[in-house]
Amino acid sequence: MSNHQSIEDLFSDDSNGAAGKETVQAKFKDKQQEVKIKEIERATKKKADNAGIPYINLVGFPISPEALALITEEEARGLSVVCFYYDGKQLRLAATRPDNPQVLSLAKELAAKYFCQEEVYLTSEYSLNYALNIYKSIPRPRLMEKGVKITEADLNKYSESFASFKDLQEQIGQIPVTEVVTMMMAAAVKTNSSDIHIEAEEKEIKVRFRIDGVLHDVASLDKSVWQKIISRMKLLAGVKINIIDKPQDGRLSIYLTNDRIDIRVSFLPTNFGESVVMRLLRSSAVGLEFDDLGIRGRAFQQLKREIERPNGMIITTGPTGSGKTTTLYAILKKLNQPEIKIITIEDPIEYQLKGVNQSQTTEKYTFAQGLRSIVRQDPDIIMVGEIRDLETAEMAIQAALTGHLVLSTIHTNDAAGTVPRFLSIGAKPFLLAPALNAMIGQRLVRRLCEKCKKEIAPDDDTLVKIRELLEKLPEEEKNKINLNKMKFYQSSGCQTCQGIGYKGRIGIYEVLTMNAELEKIILGGKVSEYDMRANGSKNGMITMVQDGLLKALDGITSAEEVFRVAE
Repeated sequence: MSNHQSIEDLFSDDSNGAAGKETVQAKFKDKQQEVKIKEIERATKKKADNAGIPYINLVGFPISPEALALITEEEARGLSVVCFYYDGKQLRLAATRPDNPQVLSLAKELAAKYFCQEEVYLTSEYSLNYALNIYKSIPRPRLMEKGVKITEADLNKYSESFASFKDLQEQIGQIPVTEVVTMMMAAAVKTNSSDIHIEAEEKEIKVRFRIDGVLHDVASLDKSVWQKIISRMKLLAGVKINIIDKPQDGRLSIYLTNDRIDIRVSFLPTNFGESVVMRLLRSSAVGLEFDDLGIRGRAFQQLKREIERPNGMIITTGPTGSGKTTTLYAILKKLNQPEIKIITIEDPIEYQLKGVNQSQTTEKYTFAQGLRSIVRQDPDIIMVGEIRDLETAEMAIQAALTGHLVLSTIHTNDAAGTVPRFLSIGAKPFLLAPALNAMIGQRLVRRLCEKCKKEIAPDDDTLVKIRELLEKLPEEEKNKINLNKMKFYQSSGCQTCQGIGYKGRIGIYEVLTMNAELEKIILGGKVSEYDMRANGSKNGMITMVQDGLLKALDGITSAEEVFRVAE
């Protein structure tokens, strides 16, 4: 005899009494409701799959009040849509009718306002109502913007208050502690700094800005105010204030008219207190066109030809901060046409490119996994942020051999180190050789300040060194200069360049393209940088140092700067 009772048995069991019947009936109704909800969600997911759009079940999803508050409750209920995810880079909406033109228009409007990418998901009415109920828990006023807001008026006020770093030091000592962080950010924006370094020392706090790749001391803070300042930075960056013995990473944003500056903040415990580094990234900073990169002459024509091929690999090389990503973005901008589909996988997405599908790696979404998915999206051009391992290398090579143009970076010192690096991580020579189109070695040199630039005479040893390098130029280039009448320049520093002598940067390049002889060398399997460099020189390649010295002769930079970054 079975020990299990049917629903009917439960209802007819007098021993349960009226109260028992009500309890069982309530449980039964709950079970029916649960089954019904599951059926609704399955049907909604199937509908999304058939339509080729993403699906989301918001029940139990950790929706932040910040994301939800980007759309007012009235508008959310009117359009049956909610914002369930926002991290400053991506914004995701859930709607019962994701094809509603008003919903799509709202998504575009929010993406433009917050300088991020948008995506609209299909959700069920039950799921949407769950999210709408969360509005009750949001305190009014509900609208919250992530990050500190610096207006144009703030920037103008701070810009007018200092003309040099000396003035900045004086101003920092006179303003309230709560304004110090804002003033430092405004000063960094004004001077086009890429990083702010705030370092605890034994007796003071040192503030340094990285301008055009070089750190400069700009101010020092009294150690007595450090705790208040770092607490404010932690609040703004969204990290825990009470943790001082472990590294933490956060982020915030500065909102300007028609622009947004994303700031990544790193906190590191040191022996005298926490060290803080802020990396500033402008959403609209991708201003360089391919023609303006600074690649010249024959190298420019060669690279232009290679990037216009329908398949193969273009690899940029160089250390961190050498401008590799900027070069790839400039190439993508040149190739970006309505008839071309471009997909990227980056770590992280540094700048938004209109018309390009950009994705970002996570702990569970690697370059290799992303690349495997991207090739199923029917792209014409693929950009992979970096090739770090064999799996990614093999996927990139395979994509290049099967009709895609693949752009990526690899960490080597110069173009000649590209193939040896690929082989060292296990790439197969017989696949690599036909896949490669071009290898670009690059560095960034600082531009001389035009306001205080003047002609100088290098010392004899430097002149001998310069002549030896320029003597090795291809004849075509060497004939354009007079090695006995070379002019070089230097800048002494002025108010325009904050006394530095340099303002802005430009790339120096070497471009090594594939040829029959080089392919034969690679297929041999044992390739040295010397072999690659010798082949490049034989085929008219101008090295990075030579390119830099030619730019120095044009008064763009100094010979000293070229030797600093390229030797």
